[in-house]
Amino acid sequence: MRRASRLLLLAALLPVVAAAETHVVRIEGMQFVPATITVHRGDRVTWRNQDMVPHTATAAGAFDTGLVAPEKAASHVMDKAGRYPYACTLHPGMKGEVVVQ
Repeated sequence: MRRASRLLLLAALLPVVAAAETHVVRIEGMQFVPATITVHRGDRVTWRNQDMVPHTATAAGAFDTGLVAPEKAASHVMDKAGRYPYACTLHPGMKGEVVVQ
């Protein structure tokens, strides 16, 4: 019984590790929706292109989805905390931001 009590105590002291989540940013109407998204380190952001033309989601030095064709998606796992403004390299007026906590 003492061993079981020690194991329970040890389990209670271990940090709780949250499971990584996937967040979706829609690309529609020549916009990123939502324009700003807040995620946790280790979470995945997926951009789904619902427009009729290809787009990218590119944050210089941080991530680049490459071309995302219509009806396709691309993802990136956010592994560093910070603010990451990004844009579509084909349509520079399309801007968004990923905030990683």
